[in-house]
Amino acid sequence: MIALLQQDPGAFLLAFTALAFSLALHEWGHAYAAFRFGDGTAKAQGRLTLNPLRHLDPLGTLLLLLVGFGWAKPVPVNPSAFRAYRLGLFAVSVAGILLNLALAVLLALLVRGLLALDPLGVALTFGGEGKTPLGLLALAAFYASSVNLVLAVFNLLPIPPLDGAKILQSLLPLRWHPWLWRLEGYSWLSFLLLLTVLRGPVQEVLGFARRVFFGFFFG
Repeated sequence: MIALLQQDPGAFLLAFTALAFSLALHEWGHAYAAFRFGDGTAKAQGRLTLNPLRHLDPLGTLLLLLVGFGWAKPVPVNPSAFRAYRLGLFAVSVAGILLNLALAVLLALLVRGLLALDPLGVALTFGGEGKTPLGLLALAAFYASSVNLVLAVFNLLPIPPLDGAKILQSLLPLRWHPWLWRLEGYSWLSFLLLLTVLRGPVQEVLGFARRVFFGFFFG
């Protein structure tokens, strides 16, 4: 994203807008799924909305721009209010990931469509040799698709408090859950590890996901 800002501020503005909406969509997915399973905590706190200002975390957004992964404000969830605890925990945890993945696919398809409409203009824009309106839109959609893919894959990591840890928790024996919930109190340690020791491996995973994903759509 920072490279895009240096290359083209206009495309960066479009991509950042998509980023803010993507983060909001991810958290809205959690809030909506929780509400459907009987937990109205997020709704009561005004988080059942697509307004990015209700969801963005300044530090998490900054890190997403700088290092390629970050977070929004976690949606408050009370699993004890779920009508079906295990299924609710799984659905709420996976909802944001599925929405980001779906948006990544739709945006990649948009880039393919724009490439078909204006192959030379899009190619020149991506190469930095010229700019066309369709090319700028394709460039912004490409970066926004990449961001949504990163959000989906990053949140799949089974590291508390990421969604992947809760997805795994929903599949584990219930007697383990009290201990697993206590791990949430050490979230700061997880993020410290993600920014230091685990940063390299995580970036390799994200890079591999990008290569596979965009290789599938663009060869």
